[in-house]
Amino acid sequence: MAGIVGYGAHLPRQRIKVEEIAKVWGADAPSYKKGLMLREKSVPPPDMDTITLAVEAARNALRRSGGVDPAEIGAIYIGSESHPYAVKPSGTTVAEAIGATPHLHCADFEFACKAGSEAMFVALSHIDAKAMKYALAIAADTSQGAPSDALEFSAAAGAGAFIMGSENLIAECLHTHSYMTDMPDFWRREHEFYPQHAGRFTGEEAYFATTMGSSQALLEKTGMKPSDFKYAIFHQPNGKFPQRVSRMLGFTQEQIDPGWLAPRLGNTYSGASPIGLTATLDVSDPGDLIFMCSYGSGAGSDSFIWKVTDRINEVRDMAVKTHKLLDENLTYVDYGTYAKYRRKIKKNY
Repeated sequence: MAGIVGYGAHLPRQRIKVEEIAKVWGADAPSYKKGLMLREKSVPPPDMDTITLAVEAARNALRRSGGVDPAEIGAIYIGSESHPYAVKPSGTTVAEAIGATPHLHCADFEFACKAGSEAMFVALSHIDAKAMKYALAIAADTSQGAPSDALEFSAAAGAGAFIMGSENLIAECLHTHSYMTDMPDFWRREHEFYPQHAGRFTGEEAYFATTMGSSQALLEKTGMKPSDFKYAIFHQPNGKFPQRVSRMLGFTQEQIDPGWLAPRLGNTYSGASPIGLTATLDVSDPGDLIFMCSYGSGAGSDSFIWKVTDRINEVRDMAVKTHKLLDENLTYVDYGTYAKYRRKIKKNY
């Protein structure tokens, strides 16, 4: 059976509070803190991008793999909507940084915020097909939000990485299901620096319809119900949406709590649900069932059912845990520093 052999995450240490952004634009910070349940978000410094995040997350996944040789990885897939290059892959740099062989399949994935789970889905498929021994899937983003736009309060950075294999599994993948429609709720055209969103379509018609469609189909296909699961993770563009969709499906707050990172981390786009999975695996016990559903604008969702194995107790402390990255050694920046880091000040000469 295919599943996760090693996992890891990486997050920037820098943070900015929603009050700091709000005071610059005259926005109502309490509405973001209460209405969307956002308190602060991660900010990548100038020397950090999708590739550097991916490398660190991959190294943590290798540490938890129990000695997987990078030369035995047959594919590296990176899902992101902020690849540093338009015409150069991110995966080749990651492959060399972790010591992988040049004899592998490499591709960068895009599907808005579900590009990371897309990479996971394809990596698992290679293992199911016995095409290779290991495949590495990485979800990483340094997401963008235009100055004064609502996205600026949530667009964050982070990465999660998963080595897929069929032996010495940390978590078995029992079932998957994908669902998509052509709902243009969020997009960024070529040469545009910031994405745009279609306002009212972002919620009911896009996120909730797609997440519900994928999740309900997987539950029906497997004959399982929310109470069968110890934990659940949903895409988190803010703190409120995953809370609401979990209740709509019948999951409880206790089930989503370990992977519910958005209030303190922001929306890490492609990394949102995969990083939530890393945090959930950090606290899971053997035999726990984990439900996971991603979401990407455009629009689609990938759902997974994971079963944690006994090996989790051997490997969880072999790399830094996600909540330690989330909570410790933080540096808070002001809006000027944030604007400089994110290159929001443009030269016209």
